[in-house]
Amino acid sequence: MNGRDVRIGTSLLVGDMDTMVRFYRDILGFPTQWDGENYVPPKGINQTFEIAFWLPSFADVDAEYERLSKFGVQFPTGEPITYPFGIRNFYVADPEGNLLEIGSTNET
Repeated sequence: MNGRDVRIGTSLLVGDMDTMVRFYRDILGFPTQWDGENYVPPKGINQTFEIAFWLPSFADVDAEYERLSKFGVQFPTGEPITYPFGIRNFYVADPEGNLLEIGSTNET
């Protein structure tokens, strides 16, 4: 990644998503794209927060997966996946089990 052209985002992993969305969206006024879809985090990771690294393109996501594979890091969900809603990503667990999402919303 080398820090170039990378956007960073964070996520809180919570037990009661409905309550948390109402608090952050309806009370604090933060925009959200959450649509009610259930989220089940991978087992064996620290489930308190996530840091997301948004790369310029899907090809960058694949290249970063290949680069990190050489270091023997843990990929809790496996290889990069392209979702129907337009994100291609994969997850890395840091040495203490914190979840790092590496993805892109740009196919090209």
